[in-house]
Amino acid sequence: MPNQTDIHFPIDHPTAAGHFPGNPIIPGAVLLDTALTAIAAAEGSAPGPNLGPFHLRSAKFLHPVRPGDRMRVEWQATPAGGIAFTGSVAGRPVMTGALMTGSVTP
Repeated sequence: MPNQTDIHFPIDHPTAAGHFPGNPIIPGAVLLDTALTAIAAAEGSAPGPNLGPFHLRSAKFLHPVRPGDRMRVEWQATPAGGIAFTGSVAGRPVMTGALMTGSVTP
């Protein structure tokens, strides 16, 4: 069973004012940062660019998230030792992604 948390983006979220006037959406970078920070906190890892022992492998944005939306983030371990995650609003998928564990070599 996946882990989950809900993230509410207030109607007056500061990033929505300029992204895009008259048709506001929450930027993908904000969605991703918020979701990864929530996953890191739940998994006991310090939030940061690489989530401590986790590294972003992929992310795909499927549908806009608007100010006032509540996004459900669900994640679970993968057989390869990483974490797969999804975000949805009112049951509609809005993003997917995967994290890997371990250190990244340059």
